[in-house]
Amino acid sequence: MTTRIGFLGAGLISRMHAAFLSTTSIPNAIVAVHDPDRERATAFAEACGATAMDDEEHVLDAVDAVFVTSWTSEHERLVRMASERGLAVFCEKPLGVSADVAERMVAAVEEHGVVSQVGLVLRFVPQFLLARDLIAEPRSGRLMAVSFRDDQYIPNQGRYASTWRVDPAIAGRGTLLEHSIHDVDVLQWIGGAVDSVSAVVREFHGYDRIDDVASARLEFSNGAVASLTSVWHDILERPSMRLIEFFSERLHIVIDGGLEGEIRWQFTGEAAESLSGDAVVTRCVERGCAPTTDVTTLLGERLFNPATAFLGAVRGDHSPTLPLREALVAHRLVDAMYASAAVGGAPSSGASQEGHGAPAGVGRGIDRG
Repeated sequence: MTTRIGFLGAGLISRMHAAFLSTTSIPNAIVAVHDPDRERATAFAEACGATAMDDEEHVLDAVDAVFVTSWTSEHERLVRMASERGLAVFCEKPLGVSADVAERMVAAVEEHGVVSQVGLVLRFVPQFLLARDLIAEPRSGRLMAVSFRDDQYIPNQGRYASTWRVDPAIAGRGTLLEHSIHDVDVLQWIGGAVDSVSAVVREFHGYDRIDDVASARLEFSNGAVASLTSVWHDILERPSMRLIEFFSERLHIVIDGGLEGEIRWQFTGEAAESLSGDAVVTRCVERGCAPTTDVTTLLGERLFNPATAFLGAVRGDHSPTLPLREALVAHRLVDAMYASAAVGGAPSSGASQEGHGAPAGVGRGIDRG
């Protein structure tokens, strides 16, 4: 059966998801799209063989599943509309402008029992999957420290051209929420439960409540600590770059570059290893940590296809791989970071997390020796 797909939003991220859908092994067809910018909706529809609709209702009438790729402040309304119709929902990150909004969205999809997935795409990147699997090995010892730097040019320009991202009424906040919720999610996904956070933010570009620098510290229940630096600059040659170091007692890992960057690691008493490109994909498959068998290329990056995970759940092949509920921990942590920044960087509790998905032996105070 071919799953009929609709899009609510027709910007850059919509085109990325359309690319994922075009390369998945599961039959699907993009049949309808709506965007407030009619010209943009028409261009997207023509590229996908879909129909540009005048409103969201007409899109929802025509599909089995919907991708919510609008600006952030619209996510809750659109997810609720789709859920009430019993449609499967893929919603981009961040789910909403705050953790409270994200909670309501999760309640909506769960009340109506619909399949959902959130666009936390780093969980499908082979380098992060391999790093998580290596850190979970007992021989690595306890995770001790993480240094995480994420930078990209402020996305109201260049290939993003998302002017709404500097409007707090529709974006919520800046780089920490809008971009580095990916990074916060990865840190708790790999490191486990977080006891407390602290943070400071800055607004160098002068947009009110749109932070373009965030410096955060996370303290994990297992004793590990992490530092996160997130920057929106004006270096157009750097659309999105990350440099991450993980230190466990007997393991060091470095991920360097864009999402397609090299991963290097070394265990105590062993030679250093490094992989990139297809070799990382192959190693994830060999180790059994690949979330799907479908691999695709996007912007030069090889990653496991998130559309396959979503459509497989829609078709009933398996439970949802990354339902909206999985984003709640990251949303709560980001809110706590902003709360800390509001009082000059004093620690803020990371309590009230559900702690989904930590690998065996990571977090919950487990000492792997």
